[in-house]
Amino acid sequence: MSLNHRYDFVYLFDVKDGNPNGDPDAGNLPRIDAETGFGLVTDVCLKRKVRNFVGLIHQEQPPYEIYVKEKAVLNNQHKRAYIGIGAGDLVGESSGAVDEAIAADGDGKAKKAKTKDKRIGGDKVNEARDWMCGNFFDVRTFGAVMSTGINCGQVRGPVQMTFARSVERITSLEHAITRMAVATEGEAEKQDGDNRTMGRKFTVPYGLYVAHGFVSAPLARQTGFSEDDLELLWQSLEHMFEHDRSAARGEMSARKLLVFKHDSLLGNAPAHQLFKRVSVRRKNGNADAPARDFDDYEVIVESGNLPSGVTLIERF
Repeated sequence: MSLNHRYDFVYLFDVKDGNPNGDPDAGNLPRIDAETGFGLVTDVCLKRKVRNFVGLIHQEQPPYEIYVKEKAVLNNQHKRAYIGIGAGDLVGESSGAVDEAIAADGDGKAKKAKTKDKRIGGDKVNEARDWMCGNFFDVRTFGAVMSTGINCGQVRGPVQMTFARSVERITSLEHAITRMAVATEGEAEKQDGDNRTMGRKFTVPYGLYVAHGFVSAPLARQTGFSEDDLELLWQSLEHMFEHDRSAARGEMSARKLLVFKHDSLLGNAPAHQLFKRVSVRRKNGNADAPARDFDDYEVIVESGNLPSGVTLIERF
């Protein structure tokens, strides 16, 4: 069933003694707003966890396959789309040229061939795009650019999320760690058999983060994103951290999901006005001490006198 309502949502999650989203440009330190000291978690990071959860519980089976995943070769998925719509001969004639062009990227002729092959598909591109939406959950949810090599078009995703920002400034701690083993015989000889390796680890003692999200009903109708898909999205946001455990991430937990449901397709109030109704503050008596738990905060929701046509749903 297609969506008939717009949704805006506020998502709260926290981390304790972990790194919620390392920055590869800063030696994997926790991401931070350099001007304010507030912590950041990218939308890409959150979407990755949604993808992983959906792929896990549905075992990567259509219509819940995942397009962007570890070690994926995207053009191979595009080729599947043309085979799926009965136009396999079209991509079969050109796939070799695509592979050659990619392999010889430094050659001018190869680059020209790549440009030419981006047009592969002709009047079948829209059919291939619909096939991709129908089979891949993340394509019909978050959208995708699928015009590389074998062209399956572009999809504007109905679900979008902002960077998550911490409620307060975060402190990034650096820890020295040791491993009682080395990787090579040469390292062992240099240490006379001591076999000790030193490393570094970065954590946030505690941080509570808030992200905002949006679900567009008109775009959902274009991609086939359904009510069942929406319910799966809510489930993913609630449970995805439970299946993403690692020592580096410490304890990450979903704390609250507040959904503003609009009566109409286009919405009944601006999202920013609704988001202002949700605030987080320290509980009385502990405002001066560093926060170390979700119980140090209270979430205040102004649910009275909502704009006409808007309903607040507290998912958890």
